[in-house]
Amino acid sequence: MNSGQTVFSQLIDHLSLHSFHTCVRRYKGNHRARTLTCLDLFLAFSFAQLTYRESLRDIVACLNASPEKLYHMGIRGRISRSTLSDANEKRDWRIYQDMALVLIATAQKLLAEQNWGRNLGRSVYAFDSSTIDLCLSLFPWATFRKTKAAVKVHTLFDVVTKIPVFIRITEGSVHDVKLLDQLPIEPGAVYLFDRGYIDFQRLFRVPQCGAFFVTRAKKSFRFIRQRSRKLRDDDVQAGIKSDQEVYLTHSSARKDYPDKLRRVRFVDPETGKKLTFLTNNFDWPASTVALLYKSRWQVELFFKWIKQHLRIKVFYGTSENAVKTQIWIAVSTYVLVAIVKKRLNLSLGLYQILQILSINVFEKVPLEQLLTETDSRKDDDCSRKALTLFD
Repeated sequence: MNSGQTVFSQLIDHLSLHSFHTCVRRYKGNHRARTLTCLDLFLAFSFAQLTYRESLRDIVACLNASPEKLYHMGIRGRISRSTLSDANEKRDWRIYQDMALVLIATAQKLLAEQNWGRNLGRSVYAFDSSTIDLCLSLFPWATFRKTKAAVKVHTLFDVVTKIPVFIRITEGSVHDVKLLDQLPIEPGAVYLFDRGYIDFQRLFRVPQCGAFFVTRAKKSFRFIRQRSRKLRDDDVQAGIKSDQEVYLTHSSARKDYPDKLRRVRFVDPETGKKLTFLTNNFDWPASTVALLYKSRWQVELFFKWIKQHLRIKVFYGTSENAVKTQIWIAVSTYVLVAIVKKRLNLSLGLYQILQILSINVFEKVPLEQLLTETDSRKDDDCSRKALTLFD
């Protein structure tokens, strides 16, 4: 039997413990923590994310089934349902938020060279939110509707690296457009919004910061056409129907957004769906505007993925601190797996890696060997299928 580290410990080795302890000290997270530290809670909840545990009782039962392995996982505190619940309520959620942001910065550096946005000479981000429904009687602080509670996860998502670069968690009643005030604007970057974010006063902050946006126009959008731009042949073939430079009609709207806008009408050649886009960039081909907006769908796929494969729909605690702690540790786990995937140069998808890790967390086999051999078997299977096909 391999006498080295467990698979779980090898995964956590990709986490900077120095950065984690810095985050803990920033908020005095271990003050009066006698049995379960902030790191113990992080490791226990990361284990829960990787192995699909549904409750505190479930986590405790699985961890205590192999008590001799807890030390090798890095968990030093005594794991019980009461201590885990207490730590979940009292350890400041901002510790795990800051650690997630450290991991996100690391992942961005690792994945930066594959960003197709470099063809445009800039980064491309999609901004959207996803609502997680909660029980009103258990989560009364999460205001949403009269009969239902919820939280919203507002996310700025790099559409190529598949890494969320900015996240805010709010009550479900907070309108999406208000988060534009908190959105960090990177000069030269492209921001993709759906039409729920159309607030021209807030959108005007994007060009003022030297960045660009692409969004969909509402049906009520009123404008004055300044001129129509000539369409290229490849734009017409891509489904572009018109390309115009316009100004807002109403004086109040013109005051909010005094500059001109570019209005691009598009009809999907496959579905026949009609869409109208607005952007403040006048240099791209019209087909590029449509392609950029289409890539906004990546953030929707991200929300769908984390809801399916991470534990953020069933919560281990009912307080605001407990909910935010669990969501941030889930994000950290997602990004940590993405970092491992890049560092080991794996072609396996994140879902496949999570499935492999879920049944091997206690094994003492080199992580690179475990995932690389699986990756090689996958390639061999694909090669055999290809040979069969061509035979």
